[in-house]
Amino acid sequence: MKIVYIILLINLFLIGAYPKDTDNKCEKIVKDYLNKEICIPKKINKIAITCYGGASQEIALFMGGDKIVAQPSVSRFKEFVKVYPNLKDVPSIGSFSDVNIEALMDVNPSIVFVGATSYQMNNRISQMGFPVYTLGIGKHSIDSLLEEFLHLGKILNVEPKAKELVSYWKQTLLAINNNLKDIPENRQKRVYYTTKKRKYSSQWKKSWVDEFINLAGGINVAAKTAIEGERSIETLILWDPDVIVTIRSPFKNQNATAFRDNPALQNIKAIREKQVYEGPVGTFWWDRPSPESILGIVWLAKILYPTQMENINLKKETKNFFLKFYNYKVSDEEYMSFFENKKASLSL
Repeated sequence: MKIVYIILLINLFLIGAYPKDTDNKCEKIVKDYLNKEICIPKKINKIAITCYGGASQEIALFMGGDKIVAQPSVSRFKEFVKVYPNLKDVPSIGSFSDVNIEALMDVNPSIVFVGATSYQMNNRISQMGFPVYTLGIGKHSIDSLLEEFLHLGKILNVEPKAKELVSYWKQTLLAINNNLKDIPENRQKRVYYTTKKRKYSSQWKKSWVDEFINLAGGINVAAKTAIEGERSIETLILWDPDVIVTIRSPFKNQNATAFRDNPALQNIKAIREKQVYEGPVGTFWWDRPSPESILGIVWLAKILYPTQMENINLKKETKNFFLKFYNYKVSDEEYMSFFENKKASLSL
């Protein structure tokens, strides 16, 4: 593979296969997640994406969907391909550290959006002459995600839409805070939240999940642990959370069923009081960084504090969000499909 790559590079230098047309000249400089200044070409005709983590969802929302010529498969996100059916069969050239270099050269993108966790491959793509813009994906904080929205709006020439999305986030977070600000700390709900495939994993204080829980008015029971990762059942019993939230997964050993049906966990308060939930999934997981995760924060706040949050209707917010930012009308049936407990979702 290394020999093939070297031969390809030699050929590129000999025949000038790198993008060199006038449209590829640098028009503006935009900082990426790593705070690197990236030269953005004058005209973006073709976009390649080499990461998951909500990247396709972001690019599509900011009107770049028609330009995506390569991306990791989005077939698992059924709502996403309903909203953007033209992206269902876009070919994959691999993802993260496993990108097919030859296939990338074949599509010859104007710009490549990559994830922050695959440094060596990203550097390799950059050395080939393609503009490479690093997205934060799962490493984001709320602030860095909102900043990324603004940067993508600038790159794709839809700055008003990016500002509108950021404004919606800030207004919604303020509304949640106003509803919950008077709850004393000793009455805040304690939450165990796992978004990993390992059943009893947790994320500590400096994580997306910790901020996600805090903004919904909860306390992350794993916040004081030194590292994120797998936990023992004994630790979970000791934490005794009020609420447990798991990933949405078709595999019963990874989702809420793994907790509800485990005999060793039946004395945990969340299980005794039937407060075990799976995170919703719209065009992407609502509990992971993406444009839609603001709806996930609303959802969790309503789960934790239904009385204080009764003035915000999640179904209405979701439908308005999809119509405003995706130009897509969500049916009641579609909305219900985002949730494990479909019937209960109508009352949120």
